[in-house]
Amino acid sequence: MQVQAIYRNFRMSPQKMREVVRQIQGLRAEVAEAVLAVVPRKSARAVAKTLKSAIANAQDLKANNAKYRQLDTDNLVVLEAVAGAASTFKRFTPKARGSAGPTLKRGCHVKIVLTDGNENEAE
Repeated sequence: MQVQAIYRNFRMSPQKMREVVRQIQGLRAEVAEAVLAVVPRKSARAVAKTLKSAIANAQDLKANNAKYRQLDTDNLVVLEAVAGAASTFKRFTPKARGSAGPTLKRGCHVKIVLTDGNENEAE
């Protein structure tokens, strides 16, 4: 069974976020949390927050949804961790001779999908 959490519109470029997200793909959820705790980057804190949310979603679904009763929350594995592009703020900086240079303030969405290894999907 799969559960997910999505952190939308985080103000950091997707390229910077992908460097951290790649490190946790395929790891067990507890190991991924430990890895993110020692990575000294702002993006690691956002990914850790999303991972904790996905784990909490799994525990909540198991407790409150009949379809997810057989979900094994002790053996969750990061099936998918993706950082996609969000909206970009476009600002302009004054440049020489009266012109303006663009500044792109990028954002990203972080999506983490956890699975317990069982193939029976609850949809």
